[in-house]
Amino acid sequence: MRPLLWLLLIVVLIPPVGVLIHAVVPPPVTILMLQRAAAGEGLDYRWRGLNDMSPNLVYAAIASEDARFCSHRGFDMEAIQKALDHNEDGGKLRGGSTISQQTAKNVFLWPGRSWIRKGLEAGYTVLIETVWSKRRIMEVYLNVAEMGPGIYGAEAGARHWFGVSASDLTPQQAARLVAILPSPRRYKAAPPGPYVRRRAARVQANARVVRNQGLAACVLR
Repeated sequence: MRPLLWLLLIVVLIPPVGVLIHAVVPPPVTILMLQRAAAGEGLDYRWRGLNDMSPNLVYAAIASEDARFCSHRGFDMEAIQKALDHNEDGGKLRGGSTISQQTAKNVFLWPGRSWIRKGLEAGYTVLIETVWSKRRIMEVYLNVAEMGPGIYGAEAGARHWFGVSASDLTPQQAARLVAILPSPRRYKAAPPGPYVRRRAARVQANARVVRNQGLAACVLR
């Protein structure tokens, strides 16, 4: 029984220990990064602190991915219900994942839609919302998000698509970078196609609302 007890203890401790470590230490790589690199896509990942990113990127991310980021505790029940209703009506399948959920998945788990992974994602989401600040969640999210084939994070994405640092992104550039996040290997931030232009225009308009209404106050000081 002793080996089984030790195994159980290790399994129980791994998630909180990992969350505690990455509360202060940048993730070195993620499972997705390793999978893509093994497939020959390369790996461009450059960590930058939130102070070295343009606020325009934060506004755009909240506007596009999670409008209630500052007010929920990891799960946006209203967005989840809307997604369920939309899917039941036969519309194009979509999810209701928050930035916190996406961060939990990107950093600690693997791509996929299995119930096991979703369950682990929920557990990690609770942990990071408990241990990390909202500012840290956003910082990690913007650093590990896939932004093109072999490209991860705001700095690598900004330099690849626009030839500038993440700190110098304009509102339009930030909106275009966020606009490709649903399918970063399919769409280009520059030059943008019709879909990205339309989506980026909506994101940029909504980002102004986020800025003007203080919806990013939990992130930007």
